[in-house]
Amino acid sequence: MTEHRLYQVERPVSSDSLGVWGSDVFADMLRGLGVKYVALNPGSSFRGLHDSLVNHLGNEDPQMLLCLHEEHAVAIAHGYAKVTGEPLAVILHSNVGLMHGTMAIFNAWCDRVPVLIYGATGPVDAALRRPWIDWLHTCRDQASMIRNYVKWDDQPGSMEAALESMLRADVIARSEPKGPTYVNFDVSIQEKQHAQAPALPDFARYQPPLPAAPSAEGVARAADLLKNAKAPVVLAGRVSRDPADWARRVAFVEGLGAKVLTDIRIGASFPTDHPRHRGKPAFFIDDAAGAVLREADVILSLDWLDVAGTLKLAGEVTAQVIQASLDYQLHNGWGMEHQALPALDLHLACGPDVAMHAIADALGVGAGEMPGDLPVKPALNAPDADVELDIMTLAGALGEGLEGVCASFVRWPLGWAGEAWHFRHPLDFLGSDGGAGIGSGPGMLIGAALALKDSDRLPVAVLGDGDFMMAASAFWTAAHYGTPFLAVVSNNRSFYNDEVHQERVAVARNRPVENKWIGQRIGDPDIDIAGVARAQGCEGIGPVFTAGELVEAIKQGVEMVRAGKSVVIDARVQPGYNPNMVAGLTRSD
Repeated sequence: MTEHRLYQVERPVSSDSLGVWGSDVFADMLRGLGVKYVALNPGSSFRGLHDSLVNHLGNEDPQMLLCLHEEHAVAIAHGYAKVTGEPLAVILHSNVGLMHGTMAIFNAWCDRVPVLIYGATGPVDAALRRPWIDWLHTCRDQASMIRNYVKWDDQPGSMEAALESMLRADVIARSEPKGPTYVNFDVSIQEKQHAQAPALPDFARYQPPLPAAPSAEGVARAADLLKNAKAPVVLAGRVSRDPADWARRVAFVEGLGAKVLTDIRIGASFPTDHPRHRGKPAFFIDDAAGAVLREADVILSLDWLDVAGTLKLAGEVTAQVIQASLDYQLHNGWGMEHQALPALDLHLACGPDVAMHAIADALGVGAGEMPGDLPVKPALNAPDADVELDIMTLAGALGEGLEGVCASFVRWPLGWAGEAWHFRHPLDFLGSDGGAGIGSGPGMLIGAALALKDSDRLPVAVLGDGDFMMAASAFWTAAHYGTPFLAVVSNNRSFYNDEVHQERVAVARNRPVENKWIGQRIGDPDIDIAGVARAQGCEGIGPVFTAGELVEAIKQGVEMVRAGKSVVIDARVQPGYNPNMVAGLTRSD
């Protein structure tokens, strides 16, 4: 893939300004922390920091990414972290910008990804406020809006305190379990002039703690249970994307003779074409996965998302359950994203990969063979060219169009069938958005594409039309900074998730199912998805209606992406979800 340097965009003229301002020091701190990009929508509360990023640092290391909505800015950082495991910075303007960004912050929190969020307020000193606007944009406790779904927040009252806050926020965000942090700067601290710049810290001495190791007793118990199990099962959950961890995970499963289940919400965690893989990567387990769990005598959860709910869906599970997870450290009383409390026979309080390596060592399992970057492997046959598109034929056509391409799938739509595609590398699929907040897909695609821009992987996403339209302006940022990717919009012209729910209510109340579309369908007039994409500066293709048309559109789009373009294809599909998804959405027990 052609290398695209974002630094060619928005080059400032050189500045010979003398003097040191508080925001200059904050900018130096961002550079010292290794932040590559700062995603933002402009705001006066951080005008000082904005100036420092441009005129003090030259808009380089970090470079600003101009976004047209705060939610896009956070989603871009979320997508970047999904690939790299490292945080980008996001700046949100006062209280109003923070309110715009909250949904994306919640997504990042639920998905346990690191994001460095910075805000601004004030002046806190009321005597320094401008009439009207400064009063509107000043909060006594601005972080209270998001405190329940960030790992840590602060509003430092001095330059010295601000430097420590930035260090602490970075360490906390990148420590397991990872998540977003928020530091709010008083505008007065940003705009205060200093006689000289304070000394910057030794950044090497402010790093996340080494991964916590499980106790020797816990490892021995887990190894003994698994070694003597006749039907062990591994739930491959929120594990790392490190290829070395992936290789050891595969070797570990093979050594145990275990069966493996994976979760489409998490992304690629184990090769789905491996003979030990069972069931379908799905939002809700299928019958085959349920049977595997009922037959198991020992289950090892590697930070599986919702152990209790999964076992409940499976039915009568009698296995002993081992959990390797630190996620309990983030559970609080505000939200329920931590899911139901599972009954466990052994809980290893450490990261899932640390536990896996320790147990593998105890069992004498080797390192395994590192996965290579392979072309895509669809699991469905290509449909006939004249077949109209639905969610299944779209998957088959996608596979034919991407034949021979090494791709990273950033997102699938809600109704996607997990059995439609195989994953053979940790970057083959990045998972969902964490908090099920519609409108996150475009921003996450852009962030992931940024992280993959110098690789040989082609970023691809299949987005829903509702997701696309809620965040269509995010694509302007991609076009502006020359970020190549391929987005296929699975356009069923409906908020179909809610058609499923309205049908269930109608059946339960003996009312006309034929009315389920009212207040749900996006039509009359239809939205020109490709036209909306072109209006943002992207390449727009379509609409396409048949499998053959989609195959040709994808092949055309791949060539455009390789030439550095951001490409959106409008694929008109028949409304519908895969049966497993419909059953899961409407289940009441």
